[in-house]
Amino acid sequence: MLKYPDIDPVALALGPLHIRWYGLMYLVAFLAAWWLGRRRVSRLGPDGDERRFMDDLIFFGVLGVVLGGRIGYTLFYQFDKLLAEPTFVLRIWEGGMSFHGGLLGVILALWWFARRRGVGFFRLTDFVAPLVPVGFGAVRIANFINGELWGRQTDVPWAFQVSCARFPEQCIGLAHDALWSSGLHPSQLYEAVLEGPVLFVILWWFSSRSRPVMSVSGLFLLSYGVFRFAVEFVRQPDAHIGFVALDWVTMGQLLSLPMIFGGLLLLGLAYRKGS
Repeated sequence: MLKYPDIDPVALALGPLHIRWYGLMYLVAFLAAWWLGRRRVSRLGPDGDERRFMDDLIFFGVLGVVLGGRIGYTLFYQFDKLLAEPTFVLRIWEGGMSFHGGLLGVILALWWFARRRGVGFFRLTDFVAPLVPVGFGAVRIANFINGELWGRQTDVPWAFQVSCARFPEQCIGLAHDALWSSGLHPSQLYEAVLEGPVLFVILWWFSSRSRPVMSVSGLFLLSYGVFRFAVEFVRQPDAHIGFVALDWVTMGQLLSLPMIFGGLLLLGLAYRKGS
């Protein structure tokens, strides 16, 4: 088994200002989407300056990710806390972002952007879908650096043991003087690979040729939903929620099901219209 390295979540400290890896990875995500989008934006045929189009698109995307991710986290994972303290949703500095909330936020932001720029909504989402997996992978690496979202106990050779001093919640049930936890699946790294390079290759290849409108968006939803649903089988459920159904269904799986069905629906509609 592997020992989890003592990685400082703070990448750079400048006096009272702490720049965390988690924030830097979000910056990487937006920069990667902007750079990749600049390479393909001419295919979308925006009116006016293409660079301005991408700048505006990224701005709307940032709003959707941050607002949707935070609101989704408080609604899906901390609803009791939100009811007790409504201002909790504003305390972004304490951490807590939901992918599914961020996705809904981005969808709303893209709908608004498409209306403002006179671009077809699904043409825009087909364009955006291949730009985001690099960011997904980067943020999952940040989860690993933070030592959060660990997988379940396992004895596979690549399992990680974490320090009981730093992560006491992972050592519950062990001897009081235990220094290291049992082996844990590095589920953050599984997601980093599947949601990052694997999803990127699938979508970039698929969208490199002319496809029916909605098909790229459908493949994105289907692929991400399947990857996330699968990894949840080895990822620890949220401690304050546990399993939400059947003693094995997690909140992540429950939220991924609409993505899977939505992806299948969009692919079916796309190829039915394209036939």
